Amino acid sequence: MLKDHAKLMQAILVSGEITGRKKLQKMIYIAKKIEFPFHERFQFHFYGPYSEELTTRVEELCNMGFLNEVKEKKGGYFQYRYTLTEPGKEFLSLNEIEMPCLENCLTDMNEQNARFLELVSTVLYFDNLSKEEVTDKVFTLKSSQRYTETEIDEAYQYIETLKAKIQ
Repeated sequence: MLKDHAKLMQAILVSGEITGRKKLQKMIYIAKKIEFPFHERFQFHFYGPYSEELTTRVEELCNMGFLNEVKEKKGGYFQYRYTLTEPGKEFLSLNEIEMPCLENCLTDMNEQNARFLELVSTVLYFDNLSKEEVTDKVFTLKSSQRYTETEIDEAYQYIETLKAKIQ
């Protein structure tokens, strides 16, 4: 039952600290799409792919004392920071999770901003469409973000970079 919780904990552990709920959602979604064994179901939402299951799992881990969530006021909104607690690290040491290359990929993703990860995850969400169709979707669904064709090209390149890390 806690296997999926442990995978999420491992993701946060290897990332060190993840700042932002949106960023956490996008990182897990992208990792799932490039073949890491995350099982949360995602649907398209305001900020791209979103998983209610993932949100619930994060809350459960916080309630169990395995995950630390710090809420910070940033201007007119709140931002959340996630780190693994000592009991969380202890739990993980007893429940080994094998996901080779996860650290390389998540460390890299964690260095990106949430806006870019939102674009990357949106591109991956529509990966069954042609690049032209994906571009149209991005311009339509994400018009408020004002993504450029150059940024969309960068998202495609970034996906290939991540896939190369797990070969």
